[in-house]
Amino acid sequence: MQKAWRRGFPLYIMITPGLLYFLIFRYAPMGGIILAFKDFDPFIGVFESSWVGFQHFEALFAEPDFWRLLKNTLILSGLNLVLFFPAPIIVAVLLNEARVKWFARTVQTVVYIPHFVSWVVVAGVTVVLFATQDGGINKLLADNGLSRLEILTDPSYFRALYLFQNIWKEMGWGAIIFLAALASVNPTLYEAAVMDGAGRWRQMWHITLPALRTIIVLMFILRLGQVMETGFEHIYLLQNSLNLAVSDVFDTYVYRQGVLQGEYSFTTAVGLFKSVVGLAFVMLANRLAKKYGEEGVY
Repeated sequence: MQKAWRRGFPLYIMITPGLLYFLIFRYAPMGGIILAFKDFDPFIGVFESSWVGFQHFEALFAEPDFWRLLKNTLILSGLNLVLFFPAPIIVAVLLNEARVKWFARTVQTVVYIPHFVSWVVVAGVTVVLFATQDGGINKLLADNGLSRLEILTDPSYFRALYLFQNIWKEMGWGAIIFLAALASVNPTLYEAAVMDGAGRWRQMWHITLPALRTIIVLMFILRLGQVMETGFEHIYLLQNSLNLAVSDVFDTYVYRQGVLQGEYSFTTAVGLFKSVVGLAFVMLANRLAKKYGEEGVY
């Protein structure tokens, strides 16, 4: 036992920071869930505050804005699942198929860089370009006698703008895990396929995509766990009073009610509701994956 401990000691040291991170920032805060069932008063503390049971959940479901928040959240999450989720897979497959290595490395770098750009910067550039009166593109359009683009104020543009920025910023970073999976594919499979007369499309369909199937299913299940998460910072920076009807989601609602109005117990209940929905999606998707012969998450 001691010999095994000494042999694995360097590995234990390596995982310690990650373990501490999850213990401190993921597991310890779960104790705050108790607030969802209490009428929290910061002046008397958590344990002295009175229990109210499911009162906050009843208030949430009776909230006039609840169905609008749910609709907006699910629409944005659905767009992410249908259009954003495949983008990193497509990028990884195309990069894997590139035969000119310097070109592939250059493209990789270009599509990775946006991930490191803050949403504040992305939103700031968007405002500079598309502000109704002073935006660079709108001024250019107006100077040429064309109509201005009301991208920031017209609600019909919001979802497309949100999705486009998500894809542009994160598709390269999301492709990393799929490229790692493709790196483990035995090159002799492609050589054998060539000898059998398979073209590039046949190789992609019968070798590349099957090699990604397990990781695609796994990532899709994990993505379903975030179905109620749409990215607070991104949406909040694009949100204004004119597009509120389509941009208001649970994340921004929690900020208004919890941070600005101090309704800590109520917004904790909202957060717990989101987590339970995400967990239900993960469990259902994992069960379906196992039913159809995939490994699943657990």
